[in-house]
Amino acid sequence: MKSHYDVVILGAGHNGLVAAAYLGRAGLSVLLLEKNDYIGGATTSQQVFPDFEARLSRYSYLVSLFPEKIIRDLGLRLKLRRRATGSFTPYVRNGTHSGLLLSNVDEAQSRRSMRELTGHDTEHEQLQRFYQLARVFAEHCWDGMIDPLVAKEQLRQRFETDEVSREAWRSFVEEPLGLAIERYLQNDLVRGLVLTDGKIGVLTHPHDPSLLQNRCFLYHLIGNKTGEWKVPVGGMGAVAGALERVARAGGAEMLTRVHLQKLHLNGTTRSVQFEVNGKQHTIDARFLLVNFGRNVLARYTGHLYEPDRTDDGSVFKINMLLRRLPKLKAQRPSSAEAFCGTFHTDEGYEQMNRSYEQALAGRLPEQSPGEVYCHTLTDDSILSPELRAQGYHTMTLFGLDTPWPLFSRDNKNVRAAAEQKFLQSMNQWLEEPLEDCLAVQRDGSLCLESKSPVDIEDALGLYHGNIFQDAPTFPFAPDEEQVGTWGVETEWQNVFLCGSSAHRGGAVSGIPGHNAAMKVLESL
Repeated sequence: MKSHYDVVILGAGHNGLVAAAYLGRAGLSVLLLEKNDYIGGATTSQQVFPDFEARLSRYSYLVSLFPEKIIRDLGLRLKLRRRATGSFTPYVRNGTHSGLLLSNVDEAQSRRSMRELTGHDTEHEQLQRFYQLARVFAEHCWDGMIDPLVAKEQLRQRFETDEVSREAWRSFVEEPLGLAIERYLQNDLVRGLVLTDGKIGVLTHPHDPSLLQNRCFLYHLIGNKTGEWKVPVGGMGAVAGALERVARAGGAEMLTRVHLQKLHLNGTTRSVQFEVNGKQHTIDARFLLVNFGRNVLARYTGHLYEPDRTDDGSVFKINMLLRRLPKLKAQRPSSAEAFCGTFHTDEGYEQMNRSYEQALAGRLPEQSPGEVYCHTLTDDSILSPELRAQGYHTMTLFGLDTPWPLFSRDNKNVRAAAEQKFLQSMNQWLEEPLEDCLAVQRDGSLCLESKSPVDIEDALGLYHGNIFQDAPTFPFAPDEEQVGTWGVETEWQNVFLCGSSAHRGGAVSGIPGHNAAMKVLESL
């Protein structure tokens, strides 16, 4: 380890690794410092349940926003698989259990399922028109996500080409998302299905004047101009692993178990003071990249962190290992088809309006909206051959309307109560309790792990458990001063954000890592 580097990166999550790979390849000396004993941050896969060889990602799940250009630039060996099912939403009609299945590979099947729900084809056609707006929006803005920021008006002018483009801009940027949802869609269950992409991870509602729901929705729908979320072969850890290999090949050095102590950011050289393996070190850097949130940075600089109310996290995560897939009360589709995509539960439109109001009032919702993923139905390589042969599967539940304040005073007991509510929400659609399908460890405990926003903040430093670090942002400069910047700049010279707290950060995108690297290269 040298005493001076061109670039020191604080945090070896996927964004820090993207930046390190670009900068190392450009010939700069790069050092990554990581507090944990592993590389990869929130994208790391771990053997969550010690008695079983199953490597789960505790915090992140699918890949959509990671630009194909970054994959090509860095030569990443990364395989992404398409899920055959887009989503499944169970419902009861006249005492009979059924469900809306939207396929990623069979549009006729999606149409039939929508007709069974609504009695006609109109809602399916309207849903197609609505999602076409998102695709048009992505066409106009996606490529610019890895370019310097443009002014809002400059981006708007790109949408003046036709009526559909103008409608896309109005629906997603100028007015609350709820107006477009209600304008295009009439069925409550279909409206809720669409709204979930504007809610997951944050506390908001369809007509939120802050447009937080719009920004969150766009992050879920514009990735690589399709918005489709895919399963990485080998699990989320394969993303971090591929990035680590490329960064090391480019010459980047990495240290783990680093206890960061002080940052000195004044003057022309930045210095980082830290302890590793019981030894004190001080490293100087020409450029410092920060791969954690502004809240953590404030602690090391003595500055006041002033979050907005939209920066609060609102997600509850349950990781599970199943001995078998549970049977559905609905006669079709099969459990494998239903759980292959995103399984929605208690996510009706008006139902989520009520759950939002209850969470805002300081209590767990009576009905807890959530969505479930079973990625091993698309790629089972995260399981050992023995578990695959026995029919084991991983399952992940993301719960909505569970903001940080609900857990801040009594995390243990409220976490347990929330866990039961989400399990009850799932069990109403199943022939057997989900608990009966869970794998059991040698000590008799179920293979189930819950994480509240408080747990997520404690583990990763994400402000109030916000999986985006900050509130998601629109893909344009928020003010005139930031036009032409990369959205990574801070008040300190040559100190740049390379993580999700940068503008256009959030999700497993690599975008802020790329943009911070471009800012460094631009500054040489």
